[in-house]
Amino acid sequence: MSKLICILEDDAGIRDILQFLLLEEGYQVACYTTVNEFLSRKHINPDLYLLDVMLPDGNGMAVCKLLKADPQTAATPVIIMSAHADIKQMTSGCNAEEFVVKPFDIFVLLKKIVDLLNLKSAAKDR
Repeated sequence: MSKLICILEDDAGIRDILQFLLLEEGYQVACYTTVNEFLSRKHINPDLYLLDVMLPDGNGMAVCKLLKADPQTAATPVIIMSAHADIKQMTSGCNAEEFVVKPFDIFVLLKKIVDLLNLKSAAKDR
């Protein structure tokens, strides 16, 4: 069963590239362009969230805080993507597991995804 990655990204170019590459790597992908669209999703429990910070109707940091506060999604890894390079400020704001600065190296991002999914699987097996 392939892992499901949920992407919240308003930039069509970035979203399309991420979706294409993740599908090529064998993942299932669900994409959202706005916070409202993301929050209205039904019965989707992904294995990992990939969230942009700057969105037209909100901010990925606030979404991350909501996910980490909800017992249903608190253990699901979150990667925050942003053009802002202040990693400490960004990650301390929402307890995301990882942070990538745009523009990012896709191979570095894929490694972070694999590492987080492996950690989640190992924790589940305990």
